[in-house]
Amino acid sequence: MPTWNAARNLLCIRLDTIGDVIMTTPAMRALKQSQPERRLTLMTSAAGAAIASLIPDLDDVIVYDAPWLKATALRQSSQPEYAMIERLRQAQFDAAIIFTVYSQNPLPAAFLCYMAGIPLRLAHCRENPYQLLTDWVKDPEPELQIRHEVQRQFDLVQSVHNSAALDPPPMQLRVSPQAAAALRQILAQLGLEFDRPWVVIHPGATAPSRRYPPEQFAIVGRQLVQELGLQVIWTGTAPEQELVSTIQQQMLAPSYSLVDRLTLEQMAALLALTPLLISNNTGPVHIAAAMGTPVVDLYALTNPQHTPWGVPHRVLFQDVPCRFCYKSICPEGHHHCLQLVAPQTVVDAALELLQPTERVVSAASALLHC
Repeated sequence: MPTWNAARNLLCIRLDTIGDVIMTTPAMRALKQSQPERRLTLMTSAAGAAIASLIPDLDDVIVYDAPWLKATALRQSSQPEYAMIERLRQAQFDAAIIFTVYSQNPLPAAFLCYMAGIPLRLAHCRENPYQLLTDWVKDPEPELQIRHEVQRQFDLVQSVHNSAALDPPPMQLRVSPQAAAALRQILAQLGLEFDRPWVVIHPGATAPSRRYPPEQFAIVGRQLVQELGLQVIWTGTAPEQELVSTIQQQMLAPSYSLVDRLTLEQMAALLALTPLLISNNTGPVHIAAAMGTPVVDLYALTNPQHTPWGVPHRVLFQDVPCRFCYKSICPEGHHHCLQLVAPQTVVDAALELLQPTERVVSAASALLHC
C-alpha cells in the first residue's frame, strides 16, 4: 500500500457548491506544494465544477452529481454509481480525500472509493468507518469546536501530511488574459469611469434565508451614489434580473447592471478589479476573497463557517436567538438576522474598507493595462 507522502495520483472529493470548492483550494494547494509532481483530480458536483477551470492546482475534474446530495435529480437506477466506480478504478488513484462540512456524512463517498479499489481514503467522520476509511479523523464539530471551512479542510490534509504548511495557503483563482480583456471591453461599453471610485453589489443568493431585503439594498445603493459619489455595479444571474431591476428602480439614483452578462471567469475578473464587493453570503463572496478583494458580507446567521477568508472584510448581521439554523428558508419567518441590519451600517462598513485607496488605483491599473 502506498503512503500518503508517496501518493502521486490523488483524488479530492468535494461534492458541493462553488463557494465550498473555493474554500477547499488552500487544502488542495497544500497537497500540491508538499509534492509538486503530484496529480490532483477534483471530483465535484456540476455546480462545483463551474469554478474548477480557474483553480491552478488542479490537473483534472470529474463531474459527479451524487444521489446523496439534495439537489441531485431522482435516479432511475444505480447505473451511474456503477459507472463512476469503474471510472475511478480505471484512473488508478493512489489516494482519495473526502472533504465535507460537519453536517455531511462522508461514508457514501468513502464506499464509492472503497469499491473502486483506491488504497488510501481519508475523511472526517463522526462514527467509526471501519474499513471504508484507511485514515479516520474523528469529527470534533460541532460538539468540541466549530472551525472556518478553510481551516477544517486544511486540518484534514495536515493529519496525513506533516510536511504541509503550518497555516492554510491563501485561496486562489486564476483568470486568463482573454477573460480580463473581455471584461475590459464590457466595462468600457457599460460606461464605467475608472477615475471615479466604484463598488460591486451582488444582491442575490440561492437560499432565501441568506438574502438581504431588496428595498434595503436600494437604500444602500442610493446612499453610496448620492452621498459618497460612488459608482455602483449590480451583478447576478439570469433569474435575478427582476430582483436587480426592482432595486435599481427603487434606488432613485443612476447605477449599472451586469446581470446575466458575465461568464464565471469574467465575474472573477470583475471582482479582482473592483475596490469592494457588497454581497449576501454566497459564491461571489468567496470568489472575491480568492481574488484578494475586500468584502462587506451581509451574513445571515445560518452557518458560522463561511465568512470571507484572508481579505479585509466586515461581516454584518443582527444577533438572534435562532442563529445557526442551517436552513435555506428562515424557520421563524422574520429574517431578523439580516432584516435588522440598517442600510447605514452597510454604507459605513463600505466606507471603512474603501479608505485605503492604494489598492483601488493599483488594481484598476493592472487590469486596464494587462
